[in-house]
Amino acid sequence: MTTLYQPTPEILEKYAELIVRFGMQSKSGKKLAKGSTIAFYVPEAAKPLYFYLQRAILKQGHNPIGVYLPSSDDTYNLQHDFFTHASKSQRQFVAEEQTKGLVDQIDGSIHILADSNPHALKLIDSKKIMERSQAQKPAISYRRRKIESDQLFWTIALYATPAMAKEADMSLKAYWEQIIQACYLDDKDPVAAWKKINATVTGTAAKLTKLGISSVHMVGKDVDLTIGIGSDRKWLAGGGCNIPSFEVFTTPHWQSVNGWIRLNQPHYRYGKKIEGIELWFKDGVVTKSHATDNHDLLKSMLKTPGGNKIGEFSLTDCRLSRITKFMAEILYDENIGGTYGNTHIALGSAYRECYAGTSNPKWDDEKWDQLGFNNSVVHSDVISTTDRTVTATLPNGKTKVIYTNGQFVI
Repeated sequence: MTTLYQPTPEILEKYAELIVRFGMQSKSGKKLAKGSTIAFYVPEAAKPLYFYLQRAILKQGHNPIGVYLPSSDDTYNLQHDFFTHASKSQRQFVAEEQTKGLVDQIDGSIHILADSNPHALKLIDSKKIMERSQAQKPAISYRRRKIESDQLFWTIALYATPAMAKEADMSLKAYWEQIIQACYLDDKDPVAAWKKINATVTGTAAKLTKLGISSVHMVGKDVDLTIGIGSDRKWLAGGGCNIPSFEVFTTPHWQSVNGWIRLNQPHYRYGKKIEGIELWFKDGVVTKSHATDNHDLLKSMLKTPGGNKIGEFSLTDCRLSRITKFMAEILYDENIGGTYGNTHIALGSAYRECYAGTSNPKWDDEKWDQLGFNNSVVHSDVISTTDRTVTATLPNGKTKVIYTNGQFVI
C-alpha cells in the first residue's frame, strides 16, 4: 500500500498556529479576544489539519465549533449527485435561520480548502450551479454585514490533496512544498515572518491611499484598461483574511472601467477551468468576452446579477511572493510572484471595507451602488502575470507610475 506524502506534525502544528494566531484578525489589526467563538470548516481530506486547528484554537483561549465535511471522490461524488437529483426548489433552498444563528454566534471563521475532486461538477449545467449560488445571496449578505462592521474575522487556507496536485501537474510533495514556502512554514516562527510581510504590504496600501488616486491606467501587451478609483477609496492589504496573501487591493468605482484585458492564467470555478479569458469593458460593464475553453461558464458568470462588473483591483509585488508555480487554486494563483508579480481583477462583489468615508453597514445596496461598490453573489478573480505598467492619475491631474516590472515604485 502506497503512503501519501504528508507534512510532518511540526509543520502542520505551525500551520494551524499561523491560521489561528495570524489569520484571526481584521485588516485594521483588531484581534479576537479570549473566549471568542471560532467555527472552522475542514474537509475530510484535511483531517490532520482539523486536529491541529482544534488544538490551536483551544490554546488561544477560544471556543471551537468544528464542521467536518465529507470529501467527494470517484465513488461518492456528493456535489454531482446533489445537482443531478435536486429539484429547482431544492437547489434554491437556504436554511436561513440556521445560517443566521451561526453567524450571530461566532466571532471568527476558518475555511480550509482541500478539493479531492476538482472536476466534480464538470458535467453539471452551469445554469443550475449559478442558480444555487444566487439563492445563497441573502445568507452571504448577512455574513458580509457582520464582517464589514468588524465583528466577524475570517480566513482561508489550503491543504494539499493528490487531486489538486495533479491538476497543477505537480507531485503531492512538490505541491506541499509550495504551500510550505508560501506560508513561511519552514521558518522558525511563521507568525513573526508574516507580521513583517504584513507591515510591508499595509505600508504600501497606506501610501497608495494617501495619494488619493483618481484612476489607474494599466498598459501592456495584454491590457489597455482604465479603472476609476477616487479619493473616497482606501487601499487595503494584510490582515489574515487569506493565508497566504501578498496583494494590495482596492474597490474601483465600477461605473468607471473602460478598455480591454487578456488574462493569461486559467480560472477555476465549479470544477471547471476557464482558459484564455478576454474581457472588454465600457462604462464599467463587460460588453464582450472570450475564452478558449469553457466560455459558456464564463458567460453564465457574467449573466449573474453584478457578475459583469468589477468589484476589486489588485496588484502583487514579485519581490514578496514565494509562490512560483501555477497551483490551480485561486487563493494561491491570485498571489503568485514570478517575474512580473500579478494583477487580478474580480468580477462581482466589492469590498465595502475599502470605503474611506463613514460607512454604514445598514446602508442598502442601492446606496452602495451609487458609490460605485458593486454587489453580487459572485466574486471571481481573474489573473494576469504578464508585464504591465500601472500609471495613476492624481487629484491634481498629474500622473505617477505606481507599478512596473512586477514591482511597486512608490
